[in-house]
Amino acid sequence: MSFGVDGLPTGLAVDSESGQITGRLAGAGEYWVTFTASNRLGTAARKFNIVCGDTLALTPHMGWNSWYVWESHVSDAIMRAAADAMVSSGMINHGYQYVNIDDCWAVKPGTDDPSLAGPPRDAQGRVNSNGRFPDMKALTAYIHSKGLKAGIYTSPGATTCAGHAGALGHEELDAQRFAEWGFDFLKYDWCSYDQAAKDNSLAELQKPYRLMGRILREQDRDIVLNLCQYGMGHVWTWGKDAGGHSWRTAGDLGGSFEGIPTALFRDGFDVYAKNELYKFSGPGGWNDPDYLLLGYLSNWKGQTVPTPLTPNEQYSHVSLWCLLAAPLIFSGDITRLDDFTLGLLCNDEVIEVDQDPLGKAGRRIARHGSTEVWARDLEGGAKAVGLFNRGGKAATVTVKWADLGIRGSQTARDLWRQKSIGAFKDAFKTTVPRHGVVLVRIPDGGGN
Repeated sequence: MSFGVDGLPTGLAVDSESGQITGRLAGAGEYWVTFTASNRLGTAARKFNIVCGDTLALTPHMGWNSWYVWESHVSDAIMRAAADAMVSSGMINHGYQYVNIDDCWAVKPGTDDPSLAGPPRDAQGRVNSNGRFPDMKALTAYIHSKGLKAGIYTSPGATTCAGHAGALGHEELDAQRFAEWGFDFLKYDWCSYDQAAKDNSLAELQKPYRLMGRILREQDRDIVLNLCQYGMGHVWTWGKDAGGHSWRTAGDLGGSFEGIPTALFRDGFDVYAKNELYKFSGPGGWNDPDYLLLGYLSNWKGQTVPTPLTPNEQYSHVSLWCLLAAPLIFSGDITRLDDFTLGLLCNDEVIEVDQDPLGKAGRRIARHGSTEVWARDLEGGAKAVGLFNRGGKAATVTVKWADLGIRGSQTARDLWRQKSIGAFKDAFKTTVPRHGVVLVRIPDGGGN
């Protein structure tokens, strides 16, 4: 396969073998280009808009995070293997790009583990990585060589959640260090900052994030900032203004392995509907309900085991995240992906809902007992609709065209099965299995 781009602006170049674009644009602007891909069977082409400016994260982030599978055991080798797997699995071809280290890369004060011990900072006050990460620059260079981006983690407190060195009092030095190392993403986790905050006032909840947001903007590198503070102070109302590109809206989805199914329906459906979070999401800033807990996960007992979510719940999980315009950050074992998990992660028609450039998040438009209908407006007038069944047995779920603001006869396409399922007048109804979903796209917003 060979790749090309027609209309590529000055400063950018495309690798004809990989299709990867590299370079730097001199000024802000929008540049419409045409991508081409050719092999012995012919050539395919598609238009694409390259947008350059101060606003990062024009669509929700996609990638992988180490926490829910490797937690405190993460290492340089694990991160390199994750980058390799993102390429070899084909995830890179579906939009996944961030390979993010979570907690436990920094030195852990007071530890007896020699691989985690050492001076937390050098003589200039710059944060050190522990022995499991001997060369951060080399690690990010390796990730970048794959056409991917690298993410890192810290806390505004003195220590992280797992007791490693945090950024308190060294925020500017740490941001400079992350940029120097070559990182493209920062997860900033509240953790021990509650010991530094004067009180629980809104000003104190915002303070560390506004500080880091400002400092990151001053770096000569684009670094996406994820505010991980669990929805405190209605973060969705101020997260973007503080410099965040996404913000956690509730607690850890996988805080309890056995509790993941309950947390999915509580922190996903209920938190979003109750607080009307669709009003606080869009290009440059996204609500983040936590990671995709699919495939093999840590059970917090020293084992890596399959997710406790049933297949129906996994379909609901991914469908809801896409309707909410949530970041798609997978946190299972990326080196051990079965066909079912890959199918969940790499369905382009489903991903297209999440990555829709209009950036308008979905909302709940109907609820009847244990069934719910969620809908999202898409670019060009199309609608994405999720018919969910939170009950314990199969149920019929109906979406009325009037609730979508459309009328007449409409065609529907089943996005998980990637097939059209017919035309329907005034409404669409279907049987949805327990804890399951039917995700459809209504291509015509007008009707006839």
